Amino acid sequence: MDWKVALGGWVVGLLIGLTGMGGGSVMTPMMIFLFHMHPALAVGTDLVYSCITKLAGTIQHVRQKTVDFRILGWMSLGSIPGALMGSLVVRYLEHQVAIDAADRVIGQMLGGMYILIVLAMAWRWWRKRRGTAPIAPGRVPRVALSVLGLAAGFLVGLTSVGSGALFVSVLAMISSLSASRLVGTDIAAGVLVTGVAGLAHLAFGNVDLRMVVSLLVGSVPGILMGSRLIVRVPEPVVRVGLMTLLSWSSYNLLK
Repeated sequence: MDWKVALGGWVVGLLIGLTGMGGGSVMTPMMIFLFHMHPALAVGTDLVYSCITKLAGTIQHVRQKTVDFRILGWMSLGSIPGALMGSLVVRYLEHQVAIDAADRVIGQMLGGMYILIVLAMAWRWWRKRRGTAPIAPGRVPRVALSVLGLAAGFLVGLTSVGSGALFVSVLAMISSLSASRLVGTDIAAGVLVTGVAGLAHLAFGNVDLRMVVSLLVGSVPGILMGSRLIVRVPEPVVRVGLMTLLSWSSYNLLK
């Protein structure tokens, strides 16, 4: 048991409890910059960790009937093969390109993803302030759901980032789901895509299972604490902090 890793897991869990986001967005750069893991190993470890943490939430949301299975099904038609494709690209880079070059390419992809997520968070914040009405759930085109799922799944399998931020952003853009059903559908979609991609990375040897255990030891109490603090800490403070951290991580990965 590595207590430094567990402490890092607690910090990430606290962010997830406060914002519903921050898992892959913070976990992967933490493993790269603080624990000096290779990007490919950090990606695989984060995917397995994310799948386990989201599974309990999915079970609870299914019991509460806050999962839209129609949207989940059509998105999963794209996101599951997309996650496999992204994982295979990582595998290809590891074996067909020099290790240092592969780490650099994956790091640059991560940096690009962080920029996209910061922009998506800012866009959602702006739309929320304007009160723009999205498309009603029943009118969302099925093909659009699958195509968006394919793109999001590919990026998650490639970088481990975005199973929360990407799916929430996509669903917020194209549907008018209630907050509870938006979160529930997002978490269920995240379990599927991180589970598939995580198994692929595990088969490729890109998962540190001991680190997964240490992260879970810290993140579970962190999530519980964050969930209680959410009513006391202003959401804009947490969002700005998360966006600042992502911007800093992006700068360090792309420079």
